[in-house]
Amino acid sequence: MACTPSLEDNRFKMKSNDPTPRPSQEASAPNAQTRSWAESLAWYLSPSSLRMVALGFSAGLPLLLVLGTLSFRLREAGIERTTIGFLSWVGLAYAFKWAWAPLVDQVHLPGLTNFLGRRRAWLFLSQLLIITGLIGMAYCEPQEHLDRLVMWAVWVAFGSATQDIALDAYRIESESVVHQAALASMYQTGYRLGMIWAGAGALWLAARAESTALLGHYQNDAWKVSYLVMGASMAVGLLSVLGSKESVQAAPSQPRTAQQWIQDVLVAPFAEFFSRFGWHAWVILSLIGIYRISDIVMGIMANPFYIDMGYTKDEIAMVTKVFGVFMTLLGAFLGGLLSSRWGHMRVLMWGAILSAASNLLFAWLAGVGHAFWALVWVISVDNLSGGIASAAFIAYLSSLTKVQYSASQYALLSSIMLLAPKWLAGFSGYFVDQFGYPMFFFSTALIGLPVLLLILWVHRIEPH
Repeated sequence: MACTPSLEDNRFKMKSNDPTPRPSQEASAPNAQTRSWAESLAWYLSPSSLRMVALGFSAGLPLLLVLGTLSFRLREAGIERTTIGFLSWVGLAYAFKWAWAPLVDQVHLPGLTNFLGRRRAWLFLSQLLIITGLIGMAYCEPQEHLDRLVMWAVWVAFGSATQDIALDAYRIESESVVHQAALASMYQTGYRLGMIWAGAGALWLAARAESTALLGHYQNDAWKVSYLVMGASMAVGLLSVLGSKESVQAAPSQPRTAQQWIQDVLVAPFAEFFSRFGWHAWVILSLIGIYRISDIVMGIMANPFYIDMGYTKDEIAMVTKVFGVFMTLLGAFLGGLLSSRWGHMRVLMWGAILSAASNLLFAWLAGVGHAFWALVWVISVDNLSGGIASAAFIAYLSSLTKVQYSASQYALLSSIMLLAPKWLAGFSGYFVDQFGYPMFFFSTALIGLPVLLLILWVHRIEPH
């Protein structure tokens, strides 16, 4: 691509019967390849970018606590892999957030909206939901009250998905399209820091809170301490919201009739997307729907795999939750930087290739067994690849939205990204029980191959 496109320039060709020229929203923005590296790097230190680190932390914290860390907790408690796989469907809340995204886009929250503004009001409310849910999860014993634990996990996932809706809209509205790659990279940085704390931090806290007299046995009191501290850590998000400014383009909407509300809130965001892209919208949505399928399906069984391979809490925390996340941060930085200079599609292709290929290393690790050095090597490659792919993908999704429908459209796109992979991931535990870990990891690499063909197709129909 010749330059970093604006929101309108980065769309696909319109239907042939729409000759109306559409002005670029970033006509004055510098060409991506004419900007110096120093100018590109400077955006990573802007107030908007730094704010995304703090808000990204609050977004990344809940995810592992209802998925990865929870699967570790459940496996340690003796819950079967097949059950753990099916319980990963809690994460489908993220895949269906488009259903209530229009409410976040338009609805005025009494009291909070007047005080904080529309975007920040929803952020604040969603963070309160996450905190209460984590407290509930802290007091549930999975061996005796698995149903209650799952109920609170769904509560947290709903609050977290709502926070994502509001935060994605806030990020998109904060700066122009040409700067979205930098914002996406910094958001990913904060997100991964939150994941470090929810992953390595939660394991470290649980390990430190264990009774030495009961080592080798599941200790729910240790996990209670861990989850209560995680709930308290959401204060980072609350303080960030209170200390941020409302985005200029997020002013509360005027009163409307019921028919106008349905049209503006439920119909218009999605109708506009399909109208703008025509039949190409289906190609775009197909790519979005399976782009991260290799990583998402594999990720559900990662923590049970580490436990079954004999790795300790401290080994897993250090390698996969700290070192691995820093490798993801490096990948996210590279992905954002390269996307801002080379365009999204080229980096999307490399990210897809690396993400699928890195799953083969887990198949190799399953044959090696418990080897600390091998785990470090596999996590390094896998997380670096995932970081590159994620940063480019987020920037690409952001470029597809209209500002006036940013929350609804981004929620639709990011939900489609999760729907098929999350559903398929629910069967991961059953697959492992039937065929073993090596075949499982090999299969997750194979299902990433169609992604490469879709990227080539999308690139061919994209205007240059």
